[in-house]
Amino acid sequence: MAADAFDYVVVGAGLAGAATAWQLAARGHQVAVVERSVPANDAGSSHGSARIFRYAYAEAEYSAWVKESLAGWEELARLAGQPLITPTGCVDYGQDRRPHELADVLERTGIGHELLSAEEARGRWPQFAFDTEVLWHQGAGVIDAHETVHTMVRAAVGHGARLYEDWDLAGARRSGAGYLLTNRRGEQLEAGHLVVAAGGWLPGLLGGLDLPAEFLAALPAFTVRQETAFHFPYRDQPAPGTFWPTFIHKRPGIQTYGLPGGRDADFRGQKLAEFNGGRTIPDASAQDGLIDPAHRARIIDYVKQYLPGLVPEPYAETTCLFTNTPNEDFIIDTADGVTVLSPCSGHGAKFAPLLGSLAADLATGSAVVPARFRPSLAAAAGRPA
Repeated sequence: MAADAFDYVVVGAGLAGAATAWQLAARGHQVAVVERSVPANDAGSSHGSARIFRYAYAEAEYSAWVKESLAGWEELARLAGQPLITPTGCVDYGQDRRPHELADVLERTGIGHELLSAEEARGRWPQFAFDTEVLWHQGAGVIDAHETVHTMVRAAVGHGARLYEDWDLAGARRSGAGYLLTNRRGEQLEAGHLVVAAGGWLPGLLGGLDLPAEFLAALPAFTVRQETAFHFPYRDQPAPGTFWPTFIHKRPGIQTYGLPGGRDADFRGQKLAEFNGGRTIPDASAQDGLIDPAHRARIIDYVKQYLPGLVPEPYAETTCLFTNTPNEDFIIDTADGVTVLSPCSGHGAKFAPLLGSLAADLATGSAVVPARFRPSLAAAAGRPA
């Protein structure tokens, strides 16, 4: 029996993969999405209802790309029939967060913000114990990742895409002008072009994709971490329809972030995590979901010192995956009919609709993507990636 054939097969139905499938299908291509489990499953990086949407970056390019993503978010909200980003605003502070420099970036990119002294900020948000000046930008918020993924998958299917759940890719080999994909059960699909958006599973897949050695050598080393997030209850529950701001606090030796927990924790508290505070694992298959007691104790101590508005006793905790590149840049690169899409390092969610457009542009050859996302170009030119 001949394998089903598609112009494009997207591997992974998380935020990046779903966005790419949506864009490719909307452009009239025959598209399949293969997912090892189900879209937005909790073994990946795109599950749950709480991801930070923010504009503050040390580099103006990234802040500008957040602005560019807004049209896509508006379209997704229309398709979902509900907002997918809850506005909360964000506070950035800490010696190593450099709020003044972030304010300069937002000024250059035309994004509304305020720069406050620690005293002014404590007067506005007494639930925080700010230790430096504070950047406030009111356009930030919280993304519902689960609903976003499912909205994009529904949109892709509405344009004719096929979704294959429980389809665990084992490998892909060149076949004619395209690729023959095989899953763990031996089932096969044919793809004219392959888009791999596998998140923390990517390091374990790359060697089985029949890619040129020089392309693989140009890719950065991907580091997968099993991160831990803790939910702490509010001392005083915010009034209905009001929210704590999200925050990023960066000081020597530690960067923490937090946001309203949403459905993930019954709206009862704030979700907190330490950026790259979890253990390194080879790839997503090695995650065990266990919480490190020492890490829990470190975050509890942090809450006691810096978040007086929370009860320093977590009522819920979970693990998730971060797939990191050394410089925290995304990877959107292509070779020999395979596009590798890894919007990693814990900050890709806010760009989801834009990333889908960029990956579709690159896969179809209709437009270029920023060169910083394509390490193969630097390698071909003899420059360090």
